[in-house]
Amino acid sequence: MDRGTERDAPPSRGANSAAADDTADPGRVPLAVVVVDRDGLVSHWSTGARRLFGVAKEEAIGEPAIDLLPVSGALPEPEDTYGDYGAYDGLGPGLESSLDRGLSYPAAGRARLTVPGLDRERADVLWWAYPLVGPGRERLLVLAADATAVLRPEPRTPEQQAPEQQAPDSSSAAAVAVERIAPGFALHTDFPGADELARRLPDILPSMSVGESARIVAQVLELGYPVLEFSQNDRVPVTPDWGVARRVERRARRERAARAAAEGLPLPDDLADEGEDLEHAAVRERLEFLNEVSGRIGTSLDLSRTIIEVSKAVVPRFTDVAGTYLREQVVAGEGFPDGVPDTRTLWHRVAVEHTDEPGRWDDVVPVGEAMPFPAHTPFFQCMTTGQPVLVPRISEQMGHAIAAQFEKRDIRPLITGRSMLVVPLKARNVVLGFMVLLRHPERTEFNDMDRVTGAELAARAGLVLDNARMYTYQESVAETLQDSMLPHIPPRMAGCDIATRYLPGTLLGRVGGDWFDSVKLPGARTALVVGDVMGHGLNSAAMMGQLRTAVQTMAALDLPPARLLRNLDDLAQRLGDTYLATCLYAVYDPIAGELHLANAGHIPPVLVRAADGRTELLDLPTGAPIGVGGVPFESVTVRVDPGDRLVMCTDGLVEVRGEDIGVGLAALCESAAHPAASMDDACDTIIRALAATFTEAGHGDRKDDVALLMARLNGVEPDDVAEWRFPLDAAEVPRARAAVREQLHDWGLAKLAYHAELMVGELVTNAVRHSHRLPVTLRLVRGETLLCEVDDDNHDLPTLLSAGPEDEAGRGLRVVSTLAREWGTSRTGAGKSVWFELTLPRR
Repeated sequence: MDRGTERDAPPSRGANSAAADDTADPGRVPLAVVVVDRDGLVSHWSTGARRLFGVAKEEAIGEPAIDLLPVSGALPEPEDTYGDYGAYDGLGPGLESSLDRGLSYPAAGRARLTVPGLDRERADVLWWAYPLVGPGRERLLVLAADATAVLRPEPRTPEQQAPEQQAPDSSSAAAVAVERIAPGFALHTDFPGADELARRLPDILPSMSVGESARIVAQVLELGYPVLEFSQNDRVPVTPDWGVARRVERRARRERAARAAAEGLPLPDDLADEGEDLEHAAVRERLEFLNEVSGRIGTSLDLSRTIIEVSKAVVPRFTDVAGTYLREQVVAGEGFPDGVPDTRTLWHRVAVEHTDEPGRWDDVVPVGEAMPFPAHTPFFQCMTTGQPVLVPRISEQMGHAIAAQFEKRDIRPLITGRSMLVVPLKARNVVLGFMVLLRHPERTEFNDMDRVTGAELAARAGLVLDNARMYTYQESVAETLQDSMLPHIPPRMAGCDIATRYLPGTLLGRVGGDWFDSVKLPGARTALVVGDVMGHGLNSAAMMGQLRTAVQTMAALDLPPARLLRNLDDLAQRLGDTYLATCLYAVYDPIAGELHLANAGHIPPVLVRAADGRTELLDLPTGAPIGVGGVPFESVTVRVDPGDRLVMCTDGLVEVRGEDIGVGLAALCESAAHPAASMDDACDTIIRALAATFTEAGHGDRKDDVALLMARLNGVEPDDVAEWRFPLDAAEVPRARAAVREQLHDWGLAKLAYHAELMVGELVTNAVRHSHRLPVTLRLVRGETLLCEVDDDNHDLPTLLSAGPEDEAGRGLRVVSTLAREWGTSRTGAGKSVWFELTLPRR
């Protein structure tokens, strides 16, 4: 066999022709293409692979490559004719073991295998394997070819076939000339056909974006061309030979067929059987494109990310420019009225993807712009009919009409002469938006098949966008519900500063049952609450709202912590036995410097001592969760000093499934001890530290929601508290007024004396009149405000009345309500307390 002839042979017509044409260049052979992902599973299986290995694409995709690829360096059998077929170029014991440890170098080899359906018992396979490096999932590219046709002896003339004229070893000589063929690699080769290989190599890769294809081609060319090595000094580059012509070739053949038909000539032989194959290939190519797009969009329920995925999925493979418009309500995550859009409907441009030079479209059609579209435009036609609108070429007249919608910006140079396809983005018979697809003038126009493809593409994209829209809407509703149920706690209460954080979980719905609260109590005290309804979702949030309201109501009754939890447990059982909740309730008395706490199955709080920064996990009787029933609760009193900090949180902050909760509690204690410039900074420090702890442990993002409450227990100085007791005698009312006036002058608050005297006189008068036997207590507390409290032993709470001109009573609380910054009443253990606050004058 003349090797020079082999190397310079013209390209064959296709795989089928190559198999039948004995003059074909042995370096131009049909190639099977297989791509293996990082998990060792087949992600692409070409038609050539199906023909070579006898396995359908549906049976190969997703299967382990080592079970399908017979390229593991198999040893020859004794009857082999062509010599040693062991792995070539350092493959080692086999591809299987290389895959297990990650192939890091190119490899090649030969193997014999039995392929069902072939007319011969075994096939001789040449293969090349390339490791792939990059951001995608592709990790190995395998090219394989049937060597049988390459090794076929040359055809002989009748004279050569005659025994008397045949050379004794002519056929064996032909065989000897190629028996040492082996697959190999050649880097920076100058072989004939190398340039064509570099140009055609992207065609043999699976359908993917231009960037991914270029990345893989660059790696293959760097690692080396696939070659057939005939000897130590003779190599022939392998170039792909197609069984089905590509797009450019199909277009040329269609043009030839059209010319033949126009001239009344018979169809050329090489085109006679092409019609069915070309149609099948075109349909298959579009289905592969749609499947690829479907796999690339919808990876997230985030609306913005979904929009970007849809835009990038079609550029540049299907179109050169893609502009996406959505209804205003879709962008806002809101519902919208039924019916078709009209000329008043606003459409937001949410994405523009293109292959033009950077920035060319940004100034003319910026993302984020909202605009309506008139009835005469193809966009409005697409919106109202819900069907694609095809414009083969945008004429100057149409370009001028479209550009008129963009005011002073001239969009005509960007669109005139281009082919345009407008496809609706709809789901469940509702038009959510549309996509404007444009092709460069030099590119093939959109046709009817593109219209069908675009409609199918838009249908899939519309469903994905609608899912993201509905999720965004539901998430907005859930967050609104959650926010409405969480209190807005003032940063300063009597004798303490408070900071809070609520973080929704990453679970679907983002609604949980965690809550925190603070309640103002008589005696300048403050109730601090943190609770957690077990479970997630709207039902848990609703249960949380009921329990929080109950805690506020019972706290206003000034119930001791243990009794409050007892009553809350009884209430939870009456509401139903479906839900359980944990709750930690603490009452801070800044005057006495004490914390009174009770726990119902909640994680213990952390107390940070101001004196030395030491943290203490308070040892409280755990108790059973709210809703269990029949379990007693106990209260604990803890002495605290001014500046100490109390940290209360739910288990979502410190507990991760599979990890000991002690790790989270230890991290909480450590992070709570860190000094911070403010209470808000201290809360942020705790959250960041706990998140980093579990991330380093490999537990990823937090799934549960988190409620965190931190209180700095400032206390109240003794000099800021004044208290008096008055007998039940109306003559004591002037003494009470004088005591208040004198004390306010001593504090430098003389400006408040007049109003304070007036209100104290009304409250002490009512207390003396309605008290049974205990003296009336009057207390002033100077803090962020001036707090005045009047206590007596009557449990009946006073009511604000509307006194008429002739009424002798009912005006006292009206005076207090008018003059006080804030006022209220609450029951105490001995009776009731009526209080009011006045704003301190600026210093």
